[in-house]
Amino acid sequence: MSYKIIADSCCDLPEEMKKNPHIQLVPLTLYIEDKEIVDDETFDQKEFIRLVKESPTCPKSACPSPGSYMESYKGDEERVYVVTLSKELSGSYNSAVVGKDMYIEEYGEDKHIEVVNSQSACVGETQVVIKIMELEEKGLPFEEIKKEIKDFTDHLTTLFVLETLDMLKKNGRLTGVAALIATTFNIKPLMSATHGTIVKLDQARGIQRGLKKMIDYTVKHANHPENRILGITHCNCEERALAVRDAILAKANFKDCIVVDAAGVSSLYAADGGVVVTF
Repeated sequence: MSYKIIADSCCDLPEEMKKNPHIQLVPLTLYIEDKEIVDDETFDQKEFIRLVKESPTCPKSACPSPGSYMESYKGDEERVYVVTLSKELSGSYNSAVVGKDMYIEEYGEDKHIEVVNSQSACVGETQVVIKIMELEEKGLPFEEIKKEIKDFTDHLTTLFVLETLDMLKKNGRLTGVAALIATTFNIKPLMSATHGTIVKLDQARGIQRGLKKMIDYTVKHANHPENRILGITHCNCEERALAVRDAILAKANFKDCIVVDAAGVSSLYAADGGVVVTF
């Protein structure tokens, strides 16, 4: 095994990918008041959602330490790729870079290590992992893979519609008055992670209209979908996610589709009922 891919735990992997020996996840830690929750295989989504709803304060996350990343780089692999949350959303990318510097200082440059800013989150990170694997299986040189991945992340689109605006209100991204108005009139914003930064693209009255706007945007902007994978992360709403998948695939011929339930960090971002689409 000449390469491995390290990803932080915001990378939502399908079950079969979790078993892939090339892939290793490094967990973030979630905090709800005085409770500490490690985002690994022990994460209980339903319990987390319950705790979030009952807490008056905003849950927080802590990225993996540089030391944790450094440890993950060890092994016999000649090439190590590290896929992180958008550096505009989390300190995970910077922590991974510091971990790389620590590794080189300790062991020298005995292997190639590339830290990749996904400019996304959730299944967007999964898309990057899959792309790296495809390029590695083609036998491309390391430097060429680096360029291909940079181009891929620059053109990766991430969209999401939230069922609840509580998280935006709690973390200060939405004022109490705006949240009250949005809740009163059942307004659901269509959001995008544009080059890693969250922006509002549109809005609609009601979750179904909000999801339709996301579906329509995807169909309109997915250039050459036959060469792309449609990725969907949902938080505790599989039926909703599958309906979004079916509506998109009825109009856009993506080469493949992945639908995954949110792990810990993604559950924090998307909140109960949220849907994230990437392509």
